[in-house]
Amino acid sequence: MQQAKTAYTLARLPIGFSFLGHGLVRIPKLSTFAEGMAQSFDKTILPYDFVLGFGYILPFVELLLGIVLILGIAMRTSTFAGVILVCILIFGSSLQENWSSVATQMFYGLYFTLLFLFTDYNGYLVGKIRKREY
Repeated sequence: MQQAKTAYTLARLPIGFSFLGHGLVRIPKLSTFAEGMAQSFDKTILPYDFVLGFGYILPFVELLLGIVLILGIAMRTSTFAGVILVCILIFGSSLQENWSSVATQMFYGLYFTLLFLFTDYNGYLVGKIRKREY
């Protein structure tokens, strides 16, 4: 069982650091990122202001998701939220007809789904600390 828990930790770290990195690099240039994102949707059905607002929120969601994934906090909720976020991103990329991004995002969705499926193996970092408290 310990090997499975270690494997689960090793599986959640790459996606956690990916999302942490997405958030960390975008937050310092938040306005530029959000405005660029909104402009990239100018030929889609989504209104500029809607995409702009989403662009201002997305880096913080990515950062938070990255942190909770790395720490192993609330993995069922975290991975479920990750799938929902990826579905939103897939929808946006589809509207842009950016199929290479859709393919990458589908991989992220699958990755989150597998982490969700095996959440019973979570508990190596934060879970281990929680177990000692009881």
